[in-house]
Amino acid sequence: MIDLLRSWLDERYQLNSFLEWARHKTVPVHRWTVFYYTGGVCLFLFLVQIATGILLLMYYRVGAESSYESVRFITSQVEYGWLMRSVHSWSANLLILFVLVHMLSIYFMRAYRSPRELSWVSGCFLLGIMMAFGFSGYLLPWNELAYFATKVGTDIVGQLPIVGGWLLKLVRGGEEVTGATLSRFFGLHVAILPAAASGLIGLHLLFVQVQGMSHGEDAKKHMPFFPNFVLRDLTLWLVVLNVICVLAVFFPWELGLKADALKSAPAGIKPEWYFLSQYQLLKVLPAKILFIPGELWGIGMFSAVGALALLLPFWEPRLPKSGRERLLTILGAGGLAAAAALTLWGHLS
Repeated sequence: MIDLLRSWLDERYQLNSFLEWARHKTVPVHRWTVFYYTGGVCLFLFLVQIATGILLLMYYRVGAESSYESVRFITSQVEYGWLMRSVHSWSANLLILFVLVHMLSIYFMRAYRSPRELSWVSGCFLLGIMMAFGFSGYLLPWNELAYFATKVGTDIVGQLPIVGGWLLKLVRGGEEVTGATLSRFFGLHVAILPAAASGLIGLHLLFVQVQGMSHGEDAKKHMPFFPNFVLRDLTLWLVVLNVICVLAVFFPWELGLKADALKSAPAGIKPEWYFLSQYQLLKVLPAKILFIPGELWGIGMFSAVGALALLLPFWEPRLPKSGRERLLTILGAGGLAAAAALTLWGHLS
């Protein structure tokens, strides 16, 4: 029966050609090969987000008067609802972490160079989308910390010259963070961002499969993609799933108090760790620098760094060959150290 089914499918979808391709596909083996698995972990965590998000969506009700209550119902009344919410929250944080590690490994291995420029560009957009997932999803429980963190985060948008006021109203659905903001973030989180992420992930995987993985300068051996690399990838997925479950069980995600716009912001409110470096930099900048608000300088710096990172494969080849590798390493290590220091400073302050 299996042979008949395989033959039937092969006549229609040419499965043998795919299996033949899988048998001959190889993966470079060198001292940095371990970082090749981070891309697969990102894909796995995205799938976990989809699965747990769908389960939560079955009980979640969007609205200023219903969101908090529905999340509380999920965590206290729905069987294993607390576990699904914790898994969703922890895997979201790990997803952003692994995307950052994946991007950094590509940078330091110079795997963004020709002909893989568009793989890097699509990866940068995916990082931005994952951070947008985190920002939009943070508000959905409509608790106190999420409300005021969203208020602070969207206030930054309003600092932009000329278009700041218009963008602030577009993001919030009005002047303040209200139920309209919640509805917009919900639509962004469950419809727009998933559609954009799915399309970009498909495109990114297509680029990787067509061009193959970067061999690195010291790659002398290769391993078969199937089953060697695939089995190692699946093993790591299982390890990551166990880590998520341990975190979800022993450190369940707290709900906190319901948002109340009439209350003052709680002391020590901070954004999630992946926004903490930007938040801390904006905090320490002077109110005015050369008659320009300090927030604008910070936004300008973030925008410039983002643009340089996005266009890295196109301007890097124009650097002088002499000392190029050393300069790129210093820039990468310096930027990583600065971001880590600001994050730690923001966490401890």
